[in-house]
Amino acid sequence: MATAPPRILLCGDVLGCLNHLFKRVQSVNKSTGPFDALLCVGQFFPDSADGLDEVADYIEGRSAVPIPTYFTGDYGVGAVRFLSAASKLPSNRGFKTDGLEVCPNLFWLKGSGKFSLHGLTVVYLSGRQSSGADESGIYSEDDVGALRALAEEQGIVDLFLTYPGVSCGADTSNTPPVVADPSGCDPLVSELAAEIKPRYHIAGTKGVFYAREPYTNNESLHVTRFLGLAAVGNKDKQKFIHAISPTPASMMLSTEIRARPPNTTMPPYLLGEKVSHTRETTKRPSDSDTQYWRYDTTQKRQRQGESDSGRLCFKFTSTGSCSRGGKCHFRHDEEAREQYMRNVCFDFLNKGKCERGPVCKFGHSLAESGASFPQNERTQSGQGRTERSCWFCLSSPNVESHLVLSIGESYYCALAKGPLVPNHVLLVPVDHCPNTLTMPLDTETELEKYKSALNIYFKNQAKAVVFFELIFPQSPHANLQAIPIPLSKASNVKRIFNLASKKLGFEFATLNPDGDSRQGRQLLRSQLNSTSGMFYVELPEGAILLHVVDDKEKFPVQFGREVMAGLLNMADRADWRNCKVSKEDELQMVEEFKNGFSEFDPAQ
Repeated sequence: MATAPPRILLCGDVLGCLNHLFKRVQSVNKSTGPFDALLCVGQFFPDSADGLDEVADYIEGRSAVPIPTYFTGDYGVGAVRFLSAASKLPSNRGFKTDGLEVCPNLFWLKGSGKFSLHGLTVVYLSGRQSSGADESGIYSEDDVGALRALAEEQGIVDLFLTYPGVSCGADTSNTPPVVADPSGCDPLVSELAAEIKPRYHIAGTKGVFYAREPYTNNESLHVTRFLGLAAVGNKDKQKFIHAISPTPASMMLSTEIRARPPNTTMPPYLLGEKVSHTRETTKRPSDSDTQYWRYDTTQKRQRQGESDSGRLCFKFTSTGSCSRGGKCHFRHDEEAREQYMRNVCFDFLNKGKCERGPVCKFGHSLAESGASFPQNERTQSGQGRTERSCWFCLSSPNVESHLVLSIGESYYCALAKGPLVPNHVLLVPVDHCPNTLTMPLDTETELEKYKSALNIYFKNQAKAVVFFELIFPQSPHANLQAIPIPLSKASNVKRIFNLASKKLGFEFATLNPDGDSRQGRQLLRSQLNSTSGMFYVELPEGAILLHVVDDKEKFPVQFGREVMAGLLNMADRADWRNCKVSKEDELQMVEEFKNGFSEFDPAQ
């Protein structure tokens, strides 16, 4: 049975009118819903302090946001106050692209980024062009650079969200004068739209609803639809909310991707030298030492005889690869990339200075980890660095932060993806570390506190906990699994693991028959080496079973889970991919766990 495409509501400038907006959303949801999410573009916060109480009611929990709502346009009265507070929440630590949670169901799309929303690939540029006056909610060159890097990646972008209306050039439609007027448009956004080639480009700030004819894209098979939306509650009764239900491009047939409606027009944007000249003269007319070269794929500066061998390649530094390879005229520096991954400012790395001053949200020291990096996340000597591609690093855009249950100094606790049983959780090092046994000794105390808290929490539910970890030389990021089981089955755990091991041709060694968990972990550390792996399981009574995995041995990655599934008569749930649930269900599971665990949580 085919999955129905997601149903998305789009909205223009909210301007703090949340009561009006959500009343309309509930009405639409009741009559033609349900809808999966609401995306707001343009200015989100009010123009004056008069609207602050209305915004505060939602953010401070007196009113409820009815559906998952994502917004750009992080400027206006109250923006700094509310968003600064949101940035400090433990759940918002690190580098996140799928929205910082401001309150339940309300997510701030900060800077620029790319994330998946119900299968749709969403790219956004939050904030606005610098005007030289009010500098709040301004996008940075790093935000733009990240989008240019994303534009070179494979795959089709479904939705592109920006703050301004853009100059869409001539078309065959009856274009409203305010849309045709280039004033207030941002040529840089036009360039990004031409490079990213989204299926839908959604923008606000022009004050009218405008659905342009689809247009073709250079070097691309699909068409783009531009949608401009009016402000919430505008006096002219212009449409401020609009519904779409696009099938994700990743799920479409090639014939569907290629389809062109009869009213399709040519690309509306002025490309090539004219656009580049506009950007250089209007945005940075007097600074000959700007970062424009970071995005110049034509090597214009090299043709003019200038040398850039000392300059860093932004593409390589931000993504780890550059399509030009050895032909690139800019420097591919691994050490600089590592610093960039720690959220150090690119301009600081490249020029030794940053001219954005306090508005820059990145770090300006090789010794610090950057402004938006978790304060308790540090790189240990001899351990792997934190990576944005890692599923478990809190600073990664891939981390599913809504699964995080508790964050301590060195460890955090999270709901397992595709849990074997309800409340199946993971204990994960905050640092990017391959296994828990190579974590510093002083972190063992906190790990034991988490394990003890879980044991007590589940004992109150007549359950015991089984902990296990698989370690191999290329382990990406450690996670110690914790699975609660009925107390009646606790005495059978050792027997079933021993039976499973014999079927694979090995026998477990028991490290601490007396059940002293701390002593057991000390012995585990002594057995660890860099060439072989190991699997160990801590039984409910505390004894640890260990198998050292030979480098030529084919050890099942899901061994621990498969054995536990057999113990619990859940063979169909042995593969986590068969147990995935919706994000809404995950959020409910997280909330229920937090409510019960809070009194035992060592991080509280």
